[in-house]
Amino acid sequence: MTEKLYYLDSHLFAFDALVLDCRAEKTGYSVVLDRTAFFPEGGGQLADTGTLGAARVLDVHEREGEIRHYTDAPLRVGERVHGALDAEQRLRRMQNHSGEHILSGLVHSTYGYDNVGFHMGAACMIIDFSGELSREQLMELETRANMVVRQNLPMHIWFPDENELRTLEYRSKLELTENVRIVEIPGVDRCACCAPHVARTGEVGVIKILDSQRHRGGQRVSVVCGMDALEDYRARQESVTDISRALSAKRSEASQAVQRVLNEQQQLKERCDALSLALVRYMADAEGETEGSIVVFSDVLGEIAQRELVNLLMPKAGGFAAVFCGSDEEGWRYIIGSLRCDLRSLTKSINAAVDGRGGGKPQMIQGSARAGKLEIESGLKTLTV
Repeated sequence: MTEKLYYLDSHLFAFDALVLDCRAEKTGYSVVLDRTAFFPEGGGQLADTGTLGAARVLDVHEREGEIRHYTDAPLRVGERVHGALDAEQRLRRMQNHSGEHILSGLVHSTYGYDNVGFHMGAACMIIDFSGELSREQLMELETRANMVVRQNLPMHIWFPDENELRTLEYRSKLELTENVRIVEIPGVDRCACCAPHVARTGEVGVIKILDSQRHRGGQRVSVVCGMDALEDYRARQESVTDISRALSAKRSEASQAVQRVLNEQQQLKERCDALSLALVRYMADAEGETEGSIVVFSDVLGEIAQRELVNLLMPKAGGFAAVFCGSDEEGWRYIIGSLRCDLRSLTKSINAAVDGRGGGKPQMIQGSARAGKLEIESGLKTLTV
């Protein structure tokens, strides 16, 4: 059994150990030590990474009590090796995980909801609670969680014996009977957990709820803590600063400035749509009636105007009315309509003629074409309608 140094001191980032086993794997090597500070993946937390001598530790897993370090180079059995964790990564994960315990404990004690899902990702933590929480409730919980951080409470972590375990009330997703490790924040939370944690809540730094949404009858909450929260804040601040500069607005008024631009954009869109509809009426008037088909190309019409032009041209065409919008460089989107022939039966031939794909109903089809304008005109002329 490998001695688990990460349970003795979660802030131990360097150690020396004896190599007990090293074997080749499909990708790299797996190494067993007599002692390790590398935490294997578990409890929703990823494994530590770092180095063992000159070898890079890429992953760590525990299998039936055996902790295997997956490395990019072999180590000699019997040699003593120096291990070094990626300390900043471990510290951030401890900040986040301990912050999750604080928040989950408050949710459980306040509303009785359980933490039914937990994932610590690269960008944030995802926590699933068994009941719904409003934005106001989450903001209150966030404030209380940060008050717990400010109190700098000690984290009490231990392995209770069977007798003590039977008398303890604690949170757990599974029914546990042996080797249960309890992580307690006095007056806040008591939970079974196998992962390393900070020594005192003050180390968490800050707890910030980023987002939440309903999920399977409960609430899914995105959270960041500590240095990850600082980096997230910096990124958001830079984004708001860029927006405020672009819109010539104060940062505190960026939201209103964005809304103003969106309103102006909507007004311009409505104006553009009206002008496009006026344009298609002129385009339709310019086309005379014919026993054959009408094919029109445009690089400015939107889909609504394109469809309206097809509707206006259909009565003038003895075959079909086709409107292609786009360019040879970017491709064409087409809408084709007819009052006199079954377009659905012609779809395969039309797509072959324009090197396209699409379909629809007997009176109207739509799709895209990869052929150029001249090829499209030539290809459609060969069709028998």
